Amino acid sequence: MDDVNYDAKGGFRRIELLTGPGRRRRWSAEEKAQIVAETLRPEARVSDVARRWQVCPQQVFGWRREARLAAEAEAASPANPPAAHFVPIVTDASSRVRRQAAPPAAPIIEVNLAGAVVRVGDLSDGAQLTAVLRAIRASASDA
Repeated sequence: MDDVNYDAKGGFRRIELLTGPGRRRRWSAEEKAQIVAETLRPEARVSDVARRWQVCPQQVFGWRREARLAAEAEAASPANPPAAHFVPIVTDASSRVRRQAAPPAAPIIEVNLAGAVVRVGDLSDGAQLTAVLRAIRASASDA
């Protein structure tokens, strides 16, 4: 009984009730990667993802930075050499032969008639070309 009375006479005591997750949690690499992947989705907000996982948003930004630096380091590693910016030109006889074997570009005829320019690339339909030129000539003579 003395103990109970003694505690009651000692005054107020402070009691904290922690309802959230315990601090100093350990996150696996898979969990971090999943959280970072969620923040990289279109229209995702880091604060919403952090709240859902009960993590401080600054911690998520740190994980994103670490992931970006790790990806940059992996891209620069000797196993993944950077892409060449310049490619040397090598000429030999076979490349000249291939270039000569390519069909020439289709001829283009340009006709300036009565202030109109007609460019014809397909010469297979001569009747249509004749009709167009006659129409231009007729419109020029009417004016």
